[in-house]
Amino acid sequence: MLAPPPLQLPLAALALALLHLTLSSATVFSATSLPDHQLLNVTQALVGTSQTSELVHEELFDATGSDNRWKWGLKLVHRDRLYLNNTAILRNHSHRFHARMQRDVKRVASLLLRISGGGSHDGVAADGVNDFGSDVVSGMDQGSGEYFVRIGVGSPPRSQYMVIDSGSDIVWVQCQPCTQCYHQYDPVFDPAASASYGGVSCSSSVCDRIENPGCHAGRCRYEVMYGDGSYTKGNLALETLTFGPTVVQNVAIGCGHVNRGMFIGAAGLLGLGGGSMSLVGQLGGQTGGAFSYCLVSRGTNSSGSLVFGREAMPVGAAWVPLLRNPQAPTFYYIGLSGLGVGGIRVPISEDIFQLTELGYGGVVMDTGTAVTRFPAVAYNTFRDAFIEQTANLPRVSEISIFDTCYNLSSFVTVRLPTISLYLSSGPILTLPASNFLIPVDDTGTFCFAFASSGSGLSIIGNIQQEGIQISFDGANGYVGFGPNVC
Repeated sequence: MLAPPPLQLPLAALALALLHLTLSSATVFSATSLPDHQLLNVTQALVGTSQTSELVHEELFDATGSDNRWKWGLKLVHRDRLYLNNTAILRNHSHRFHARMQRDVKRVASLLLRISGGGSHDGVAADGVNDFGSDVVSGMDQGSGEYFVRIGVGSPPRSQYMVIDSGSDIVWVQCQPCTQCYHQYDPVFDPAASASYGGVSCSSSVCDRIENPGCHAGRCRYEVMYGDGSYTKGNLALETLTFGPTVVQNVAIGCGHVNRGMFIGAAGLLGLGGGSMSLVGQLGGQTGGAFSYCLVSRGTNSSGSLVFGREAMPVGAAWVPLLRNPQAPTFYYIGLSGLGVGGIRVPISEDIFQLTELGYGGVVMDTGTAVTRFPAVAYNTFRDAFIEQTANLPRVSEISIFDTCYNLSSFVTVRLPTISLYLSSGPILTLPASNFLIPVDDTGTFCFAFASSGSGLSIIGNIQQEGIQISFDGANGYVGFGPNVC
């Protein structure tokens, strides 16, 4: 398959027809067609804060896409939808918001630490796989990651919720016997009941490819520590994973017998990072390093999608180069040249967003971070431009990590300036209003959903990614935006 061209803008002509002044989904524009304002439906946004639903406990597997090119799709579900922890306190939107921001601060601190330290190990290839995928569920109320998929582990397959994480290079699940395990939705996986489970010897090349491997009784041991104090420890193994009708054999996974922290509810983590021990890396040439996801918006009962394989690469996306940082190969970087407010490019030097040869700075796409961060000088200029164009809206004090908040309790809709990301090579990604002004309680307080990173790094978080199909073509080195929405 030939690499996509550096720039495709087939959506430009279609964009104006889709606008309708509300920009209900993220849209790619050319500079000549960039709108300057849109409407936020305040009432609708507040309905989403009180929406509760029980997730039907079934295989989150479905055919995905608008044509036959996507053979299988796994559902991505936001954690808000998971039935576990659907208690009165977690039905309170303000509580969920503050808990999410606390996790987000720890996530960003961990990410900054890992990137500054750098380093990664190679992985191992899995057996032959066709194009496949899963629906993605958001994981916010689970005390763990933001988005979940449901897959089968072992033979026969045991269904498990797994956090997806584009900033991780390992796949792991909690395992019996549990010396220390947190509560999860499904029964803890028992490797003794799986015909396909196989341990990894200390002398195996697979063991050499994980960071800081250990050895006990001839078996390879792994240990992963997370920035918030969470951790997982156990044995490295080769196991079969099932995605709908697709069976993937000999996937290297961690079988965690000692686990603690923020992963409550999910059985483990499905690493989608750029390293070779992630699921993407292990699938290797079978999928060409290609996968696509669409993160469904918060407060809805719908599901997003996660699809693997070259056939998941959409026709009509706006493609930009995928950048790599040798100091942190796990992470997916894109080029960002500037920011726009109200159809006008904000005066910020493009150098602020550059990834240096030494691995400093740059712009990371991350599913595990909620709020987009920019270096302080860029964020302050960006925020001030937004404040200037929303001077007619009543301001309130800062809330949590947000320093720009408004009282919209008396509004049904509000007119807002558009917010745009000027991507490298030309495309301009204009966000829907719900992706940058979000409710932080159920009484009408909304905040500008960006923050300073406190460093030279920029992070595009999942709030800003919601509703747009994002595709990674690792073999050809591109990231695609659109054309589908969810």
